[in-house]
Formats: sequence, C-alpha cells, structure tokens
Amino acid sequence: MTNQFVSIVEILTLNDILDEIKSIFSFKISNFTKTQDFLNKLNNKDLNISSSIIISNKNNSHLLLSKTIDPKNLILMDNTPIRIDSLIDKINILLIKKKYDFQSQFNIKNYIINLNSKIITKQSNSLKLTEKEIDIILFLKEKGCPQSVNNLQNEVWNYSSILETHTVETHIYRLRKKFKDHFNDENFILSLKEGYKI
Repeated sequence: MTNQFVSIVEILTLNDILDEIKSIFSFKISNFTKTQDFLNKLNNKDLNISSSIIISNKNNSHLLLSKTIDPKNLILMDNTPIRIDSLIDKINILLIKKKYDFQSQFNIKNYIINLNSKIITKQSNSLKLTEKEIDIILFLKEKGCPQSVNNLQNEVWNYSSILETHTVETHIYRLRKKFKDHFNDENFILSLKEGYKI
C-alpha cells in the first residue's frame, strides 16, 4: 500500500480547512463537489478505494446506496460543529487499520506474505523473513523485470558509497537459499544475466 487518500465528498468547508493544514498529513486529500463525480471516478477505477477513506454528509443517499463502497471506509458528518483534531485522529486511525489489513496478506506467486509478522507461507509451510528480505521481495515484485545489483543497491539499500556490491549479492544468495531449503523452490528469485527477478 503506497499512498493513502481521503476523499471529501460535498463538504467544501471541510476541504478548505484541511487544505490549509495539509502539510502535516501523511495522506493526500481529494475534493469532490458532486457525489456523482466521485462515483464516476470510482466506477472507472480512477480511485483506489482499498487505500482510502471517504468523508461526506450523513444524508448523502447516493454514497450510502453505492455497492462499491464499504461502510467501514466512510466517515459520515452531520451539521453540528466538529473538533478538527478529533476528526484528524479518526482519519488516522481508519487509515492505520486499512494499512494493517492490507499488509496482513500479500500474494506473490504461490506464496502469501504477511508484512506485519514478516512471515511468508506456501500451503502449510511458513518461513520468517527479515525486514531487508521483505524489502528485496517487494522491490523485485513491483519492478517485474530483472533488476541489476546497482538498482537494488540504490533502491533497497538507498545506496551508500561504503556498501559493496557483494553485500547485495550475499543477501540475495541467502534469501534464495532459504527458499530452496525451506520450500524446495529454486525459482522464486531468478538470477538472470540482466539481474534478479521474481
């Protein structure tokens, strides 16, 4: 889960308030003056609903009747005054829950990775991974094509001049060995002429 979004639907004043303090947020804000515009974007898959929450009026029947919106993703406001700090706390709690749920199961090939516990599972066989091993797997999966040692060095290790290329190769070697020993899988991470690939 990369960016998280808060979509504000038909509450212009709230959008204006949050826009003034947006630099303190870890999420991005989208404003929709009309519910139908929001639903159109949602139906066209222009919005990633899995990483966002929606704030709207309590009486927004079009939003409430939508079958694509999980009620757990909604914060419904009435017309009474609100404390902005309480609202921000509520937003942050919902986003943390969404991130946790997202990270509890992530599929790669025939494996399921739980990013919270750092455990990878295939059928009933499980293996504990390190943070760096998770980073390597996620990076290779996201790229989809072979990645050179230099790319891994720059992107996963945030390249340091003191880091030698054998550090990357050693990590990959150990990770590949874990998969061979534990799952009898020599092809989870492929070592190709162009680099490493999942």
